[in-house]
Amino acid sequence: MAVGDLSMPTMHPVKGVRIGIAEAYIRYKNRRDLVVFELAPQATTAAVFTTNAFCAAPVHVARANMATTSARYLVINTGNANAGTGTTGMTNAVRSCAALAELAGVAPEAVLPFSTGVIGEQLPIAKLEAGLPAALAALETDNWVAAASGIMTTDTLPKGASEQFTVDGITYTMTGISKGAGMIRPNMATMLGYVATDAAVDSAFLQALLRDVTEQSFNRITIDGDTSTNDACVLIATGTAGNEPLSSKTDPLFAPFYAALQRTFLRLAQLIVRDGEGATKFMTVRVEGGGNTQECCDVAYAVAHSPLIKTAFFASDPNWGRILAAIGRSGVPNLDVSKINVYLDDVCICENGGAAVSYREELGSAVMKQPEITIRIVLGRGEANDTVWTCDLSYDYVKINADYRS
Repeated sequence: MAVGDLSMPTMHPVKGVRIGIAEAYIRYKNRRDLVVFELAPQATTAAVFTTNAFCAAPVHVARANMATTSARYLVINTGNANAGTGTTGMTNAVRSCAALAELAGVAPEAVLPFSTGVIGEQLPIAKLEAGLPAALAALETDNWVAAASGIMTTDTLPKGASEQFTVDGITYTMTGISKGAGMIRPNMATMLGYVATDAAVDSAFLQALLRDVTEQSFNRITIDGDTSTNDACVLIATGTAGNEPLSSKTDPLFAPFYAALQRTFLRLAQLIVRDGEGATKFMTVRVEGGGNTQECCDVAYAVAHSPLIKTAFFASDPNWGRILAAIGRSGVPNLDVSKINVYLDDVCICENGGAAVSYREELGSAVMKQPEITIRIVLGRGEANDTVWTCDLSYDYVKINADYRS
């Protein structure tokens, strides 16, 4: 089940991007599971990938191709991750690029492959190749919603974000999709994410912006603490809006552009948590007063990853001692627990390292019953603050993952 509003907004087409979707029968019947993006020739593309050492074959190939030439096409399949598949998997990833390149009339290196699904099974490459002509024939500018559905695995709903803003008489568009509901603790991005804008942006600057905005969005979410083998996030700037390429933070376009980028990425990241496998609660873990960003994140993730805390929130049980235990094992050096205060929304549950004088269990219980909850932890060590978003752990999470290959 999903927590909060996951409704799809109006998905504005991005000039310079066309998307096609087809049924390739990679794993599923009666659903479109193959997505192709076609990018304008002048488009610049940035990407970040999983840090998992067992990264999938398409991750290796996409990285290599991006280092060679500008991307013209993306090919994405769901149902099979093509990870843990050895040399055959690498051959199939390269073959998927070559097949699309031949049909589209571009170099194979101009194609970036992406896969998501079951790990350790060989990609049925013949099925993927057979589906490519239909995907190319379906290329349209307004297929963003269909693409968001086409990249889903255990997601219950497609995820999208889109907005337009005007600077110096030019109206810019930014639209994106993401997928993911389990195996989520990105160490770069999300399971899969694709965001495009019609602004012109210098290639190196686009990559720097992507790394910055990813760090505060997709790199601040967790569902189960598992980093996927296939995580990838792509940012595309088609350069069709007519502006001079954005290349500096002093450019008048930078502030509104980056603000839109932040909103887009944060929405796409939080939608993944809201649609977490079996999730019934959306939890914001806010750590304040840290000595630096790292220790704030260490504390936040210790809380967000704790099965004991996540199950307590599922049960609406204000067993706040579990939060203290997680803070204490977070690894922050020389942590003075006598300075720590903890809040559930505005209810102080822990003051100066012990039970708050004003706390009553019915107050904590009332907060815990809400579908959206903020855990605020004040360390009293410095000025650093940071936030992580997560969800609870329910019976359904176990069922979904126990039955995943059934």
